[in-house]
Amino acid sequence: MTTAVQSFSAPAARNVLIASSNQLRRQRWIESLGRASWPVREACGGADALNQLESSGGCRLLLLDQKLPDLDTNELVEIIESRFPSIDVVLLDAETGRAQVPLELRSSPLYRTLASFDGVVEADVVPHKMPRPAFAAESAPEAAIAGAPAPYPNPRDGGASQGPHCSSEPERGAEPLPGMVGASPAMRRLYRLVRLVAPRDATVLITGESGTGKELIAEAVHRLSPRSARPYVIVNCAAIPETLLEAELFGHTRGAFTGAVQSRVGKVHSAHGGTLFLDEIGEMPMAVQAKLLRFLENREVQRLGSSDTFRVDVRVVAATNAKLHERVAAREFRQDLFYRLAVFPIQAPPLRERG
Repeated sequence: MTTAVQSFSAPAARNVLIASSNQLRRQRWIESLGRASWPVREACGGADALNQLESSGGCRLLLLDQKLPDLDTNELVEIIESRFPSIDVVLLDAETGRAQVPLELRSSPLYRTLASFDGVVEADVVPHKMPRPAFAAESAPEAAIAGAPAPYPNPRDGGASQGPHCSSEPERGAEPLPGMVGASPAMRRLYRLVRLVAPRDATVLITGESGTGKELIAEAVHRLSPRSARPYVIVNCAAIPETLLEAELFGHTRGAFTGAVQSRVGKVHSAHGGTLFLDEIGEMPMAVQAKLLRFLENREVQRLGSSDTFRVDVRVVAATNAKLHERVAAREFRQDLFYRLAVFPIQAPPLRERG
């Protein structure tokens, strides 16, 4: 079956972005909207959705899962409303994945279009803790359903502007991070994302070309987090021999291998209460990837040569200049580990885009 997952080059009035960590839920909506020829893109979390909105210039409708793996849904809605006021936001029920539309807006043209898809709209349900009524009828004229692009309202003059960044208020969180300079749109977007994720414990994956400051970004995430007073431990996965990387990360007991003359605590354990930065994660051997995945799943450390396990509280930040999607496709990097690391992805803009 052909779906309608397309780029945002189609008329803005019909573009849809669905943000959910549930792949089956996303596919269900893609198929439903595809039958009505609505161009759809998908995001696996809140950070991914923000990145796509920033890079594409917005969309007409955002279908947003009530439970996201990386961001609080209500906070994300507030950010989208302030930066992309023309986007209609509809929450998806956490259990069923169906759209929740306020009762008083059931007469809007967009709702009638959604309601034509069998089994995807909740009956008589009002979204929980929405900052404002979403999916407003006045923001969805019949022309929008017909495919005419809707203008972006400008709060300063009540008219239309040419893009989503139309608020007259200063951009919150767009000030340079410690040790970083630059005020280009790409850098301001980076500053906002770092400040957004820093207070949380979500695992962060920083990608970008060599020399783009990925280590500075990781350090900023730690320094702006509640863990800033606790250890910040760096492991360069490319600089440690494969035979020693597991012991370096998880520790070992005396005699666990040749040369292990005394027991050692690993880097993961040393970072307890703080942040563990795994640089060049794309160079990690497959055998160690399996051990790291197990740690990310249960947060327990088992030293080489020992059957004892230790519970460790660590926030993980990883970075790579490799294209992990390609390495996953080539079976050089575990797909399940990639998704565990990329809970909150941050792309470090290349120097040529910084102006």
